[in-house]
Amino acid sequence: MTGSTTDPVRNEGATPIHDLPSSGDSTAASTAGPVPSRGRRRSTTLRQNVAGWLFVGPFGIIFLALLVLPIGYALYLSLFQKRLIGGTTFVFLGNYLKAFSDPSFLHGVWFVVRFSLVLIPIQMAISLAIALILDMVTSKFARFSRLMIFLPYSIPTVIGALMWGFLYSKNFGPIADIFGAFGATGPDFLSNGMVFYGLLNVVTWQWAGYYMIILYAALQAIDPSLYEAARIDGASQWQIISRIKIRLVAPALVLILVFALIGTLQFFNEPKILQQLAAGAIPDDFTPNMYAYQQAFTLANSNYSSTISFALGAVVFISVYIFMFATRKRGNFLS
Repeated sequence: MTGSTTDPVRNEGATPIHDLPSSGDSTAASTAGPVPSRGRRRSTTLRQNVAGWLFVGPFGIIFLALLVLPIGYALYLSLFQKRLIGGTTFVFLGNYLKAFSDPSFLHGVWFVVRFSLVLIPIQMAISLAIALILDMVTSKFARFSRLMIFLPYSIPTVIGALMWGFLYSKNFGPIADIFGAFGATGPDFLSNGMVFYGLLNVVTWQWAGYYMIILYAALQAIDPSLYEAARIDGASQWQIISRIKIRLVAPALVLILVFALIGTLQFFNEPKILQQLAAGAIPDDFTPNMYAYQQAFTLANSNYSSTISFALGAVVFISVYIFMFATRKRGNFLS
C-alpha cells in the first residue's frame, strides 16, 4: 500500500513554501518604480535648501545689519569709558556698576515702574470692557465703533503727542478755553504735579484700541455653544462674562500685559515730544531712555549711553521674567 505522506529525504531539494513569491509581492515589485539613487536625493535636498536660503537671505542680511550688529557694537561700547586724560579705557562692568548707583538712572526706573503699575491696569480694564461690549453688539455701529476706537493707534506717536500738547496748553488750548468760559482756571496737565496724569491719558488713548482689537479677536474665537449651554443652565449675562469670557481670554490678557510692561518700561516718545511744552516738568532724566538719549546726543557720551540702554534692558527682562514665572505655575492668573 502506497503511503500518502511525503518523504522528507526525497524532498530535501524542494523550495520551501514560505520562500516562494506571493502574488502580493509580485504585484508590489511590478508597480514600484525605480528607487532614486542617494546622489539624486542629495541633489534634491540641496536645491530645496538653496531655495529656502534665497527666500530667507534678504531678511537675514537686514536683520544682522540693522539689529544684531548695532546691538553687538553697543554692547562693545558699554565696556569702555572715555576719559579726558588717558583716552578710552576698558572698564568691563565698571559702567554698569556706575549706572545702578546713578541717581538719575534709578529715578527714571522708579518713575516708569510707578507709571506701569498705574497705567497697565487702567489700559487692560478699558480695553477689556470695550471688547466685551462690542462682542455683544453685532450692528453696523459696532463695526464703526471698532474702527474709531482703534484709530488712535494708527496715528503716529509724534503727531498724537503734539495734538495732546495743544489740548493741554494753558494759554490757547481748548481745555483752558472751556474752563475760562465759566470763569475757572483749567488744570495744567503739563505742570510738575499733573504731568504724570497727562502722560497717563495720552498713552491710554494711544494703546487702548490696539489692546481692544487683540481681546476682541480672542472673544470672537470662543465657541458660541458655550454661551447657549450656560444660558440653558440658568447663567446670567454677568456670569457668562465673568466665568466664561474673561477666563477664556486670559491668555490674550497675559499677552497684552507683557506688551504693555515692555513698552512702558521703555517709555520715551511722548515725554520727549512734550518736554518743550512742559516748562521744566519733564527733565532730561525723566525716563531711562531719555537719560540715555541725553548722554548720547547732548553730552556725546556714547559709552555710558550704551550702558544705560543695556541696564534698562536688564530691568525689562527681569520684570517680564518675574511676571511670567509668577503666572506660569497657575497657568491662568485669573483662575
